[in-house]
Amino acid sequence: MTGVRIAGVGLTHFGKHPERTGRDLFAEASASAFADAEVPRDDIEELYYGNFMGELAEHQGHQGPLMAEAAGIRAPATRYESACASSGVAIRQAVKDVRNGEADAILVGGAERMNNLGTAKTTEALAIAADDLYEVRAGITFPGAYALMARAYFEQYGGSREDLAHIAVKNHANAVPNEHAQFQKEIELEQALDAPMIAEPLGLFDACPITDGAAAVVLVSDEYAEEHGLDAPVSVTGTGQGGDRMALQGREYLARSPAAEEAAEEAYADAGIDANDVDVAEVHDCFTIAEVLALEALDFYAPGEGIGAAKRGETTRDGDRPINLSGGLKAKGHPVGATGASQLAEMTRILRGDHPNSDAVPDAKVGVAHNAGGTVASATVHVLEVHK
Repeated sequence: MTGVRIAGVGLTHFGKHPERTGRDLFAEASASAFADAEVPRDDIEELYYGNFMGELAEHQGHQGPLMAEAAGIRAPATRYESACASSGVAIRQAVKDVRNGEADAILVGGAERMNNLGTAKTTEALAIAADDLYEVRAGITFPGAYALMARAYFEQYGGSREDLAHIAVKNHANAVPNEHAQFQKEIELEQALDAPMIAEPLGLFDACPITDGAAAVVLVSDEYAEEHGLDAPVSVTGTGQGGDRMALQGREYLARSPAAEEAAEEAYADAGIDANDVDVAEVHDCFTIAEVLALEALDFYAPGEGIGAAKRGETTRDGDRPINLSGGLKAKGHPVGATGASQLAEMTRILRGDHPNSDAVPDAKVGVAHNAGGTVASATVHVLEVHK
């Protein structure tokens, strides 16, 4: 089985681009990835593309071939949809196909256009990632669902709004130097705590923004990289995926995310590592409580112990294991279908040393990307290592 190298990555600026189409955004991201990879477009054998709400936001289905055309390639193209984990799932399939010899070079990525709908219609569109029969018809939105998870966590393990506010402050600080981030500005703890409540105990700064953007990654086999003399020092050495029941009411746990636990266990075993080997991570912090659940699912902390990690400084850029040096979904932004690919792109830049925050982890060799769908009914985890 061959290894999988990350030959190149590309990102658009994440933010408000209501005048741009999804294909325009993906064309920019893929062009950046090809320039970074120095891989000819003609060598790409497949496109795996993540998108969640294209039918609602752009009245556009069947996006695979459309995005292949936008990227300037002639290759079979498949769209993957798993809510906010859409491009994480696409990456996993690409990794498996390179490993098993189905292809030597694959373009994988995603895009989402959201701001053209406005806040109310975007919230309604995102809600289709929840259980329509048992959650949406009862009036639950995603802020409400994650508020229920936060309340369950506080009740079972303890914690406070201040603990969550420290996560928001940390991730906004990390986003300041990131040229791709939606919010390149710091916030104060009091500002987060005094912000309007959106679903108690979550306030405005506990939630990620509505974001337009795209990300793309060129994956190649070890043999392709060596034959073409590519400078591709980062490999994907572990992949895992997990699942849980869709509706919160049917789950065994509200204060844990078993789908991510399963994905992490599989990815670590695949890479031959454990949580103690991980130097840095990008996790799916669509809400601040989601970062806490991710830290515990990735086995960085035991259940109930991740809540104060940011407050204690353990996950800040100067901490033992920095989390979300990109700014995370919270401040970098969350264009749903692109998020999983963007996490891989940001972690690659961090490990290569060309990310604005790479100096926080100059000796990092192992990074993890954690991508979740909905209220973590689906999840992927990927392990990235500097090629030995």
